[in-house]
Amino acid sequence: MQGHKQFTDQVVSQFRLSERVPPHNLYRRLDKMLDLHFLYEATQDLYSHTGQPSLDPVVFFKLVLVGYLENSTSDRRLLEQCALRLDILLFLGYELDEELPWHSTLSRTRQLYPAALFEQLFDRVFRLCVQQGLVKGDTQALDSAPVKANASLDSVCEKRPPALVPPFTVVGQEPVAAAPPPASLRSAPAHQLRYEATRQAKRQREPGALGAHHAQARLLSNKTHYSPTDPDARISVKPGKARALNYLCSLAVDTAYGVISHVQADLADSRNSLHLPGLVQHLQQRLTANDLHLRDVVADTGYSNGFNYVLLEHQDIMPWIPVFGAYKPVIDGFTYQASTDEYRCQADKPLPFRKYRTTADGNWMKHYRAFYQDCQHCPFKASCVPYADHKQLNRSAFDAAYHRAWHRQRSRQGQHMRRVRQRTVEPVFGNLLHQYGLRRINVRGQAGAHKSMLLAAIAYNLKKLLRYRPQRLLRLAIALPPPPPPPLGRLFWLRTRHQLAKMESR
Repeated sequence: MQGHKQFTDQVVSQFRLSERVPPHNLYRRLDKMLDLHFLYEATQDLYSHTGQPSLDPVVFFKLVLVGYLENSTSDRRLLEQCALRLDILLFLGYELDEELPWHSTLSRTRQLYPAALFEQLFDRVFRLCVQQGLVKGDTQALDSAPVKANASLDSVCEKRPPALVPPFTVVGQEPVAAAPPPASLRSAPAHQLRYEATRQAKRQREPGALGAHHAQARLLSNKTHYSPTDPDARISVKPGKARALNYLCSLAVDTAYGVISHVQADLADSRNSLHLPGLVQHLQQRLTANDLHLRDVVADTGYSNGFNYVLLEHQDIMPWIPVFGAYKPVIDGFTYQASTDEYRCQADKPLPFRKYRTTADGNWMKHYRAFYQDCQHCPFKASCVPYADHKQLNRSAFDAAYHRAWHRQRSRQGQHMRRVRQRTVEPVFGNLLHQYGLRRINVRGQAGAHKSMLLAAIAYNLKKLLRYRPQRLLRLAIALPPPPPPPLGRLFWLRTRHQLAKMESR
């Protein structure tokens, strides 16, 4: 007989939430492993001793961690999802008939807590990973990727030259201080704005340019435009991606089991190489606090910088960072003399070191220049310097460090380290962007982006810690064959057997 289920919405008088959640549930295991009671003392100074009780700090951090574990970046959607999940309610410590906090409470509490508190929680989770044996610390892979900011390119505004506002104005007969300009307005030097306007107008007039085909096209630059919605967001573009307002997520991953050892939010219009010194400094402090020693740093070409090579080598850290493609280990037709710090041309004329120079990016260069008389009477002048009076060479001040890095990247171990970086840090970025809520930052400001990246990294490390199963050593019992008899015993046994055979034949 066909059955028909009848539903009656009854009031359940006897119901225990803990009996409905199995012991192997993720949030139940996470609640047993993660101790967040230190947050009460860490946030005590942020609250007054009077007034209405605030949201429990432990509940707040559990809620935001659930959001990144469930890949839910909206506070409204997160609270709706938590109200329907028995395991999450048990993890938060809420009953079925107890109302969850409002989404605005989460937003205000996130702004109230400093970034140092989020870093303290990250350090505790990282220490748990070290205690379980998931972190070795000797080799770290570095990388960075843009993360979309909570702002649109359609809202960007042009920067204005700074207005000369008098310190006060006269109203009636008394001087009154002039009102400062609004904080949302951004300015830039007038000469820089004129230079950018001329450059963009020239690009639009070029054949095949963007403006030549689209009259409404906008050439946006961080030097001339800013976002009033999120002034810290920067316009950046990645090959194959559309131009957008982004933040830069800098990441360090341990190569043993892929645990995130450091994460930080940087401005998207800066180069990766500029952030390596600070990133390595914070990374070393965290590893030293857990009795770990950093020996190798693996990164891509974006971190290639002579200063970075020298800095890491000075700290006894081996930099496995490929040099950029424009670097040439040798100059055709010139040989370098290290004893005198000079180059020799094909006519065996010296090009001594003259002075140091700095590029627009702030890099130090060594300037080598030949003597005027040597070049004027040189038979190779027509092919060497046909339009100049004398030959000049510019080399990096850290050319020796570049040369060592160039040889390392072509060694067998250098190729192995390149593959280690690809299989370690790149999958971590993919998981953070697509499964841990970092596809788009749901807050504004660099400090808020830093908090979001820390929470995503904490959720990633926690899930990796829950899935980790230590390898058990298996005892193998091998049955060995009996040892062969000694030679004399074997000969005696053969003679005895031969004599017995003769006696039987008689």
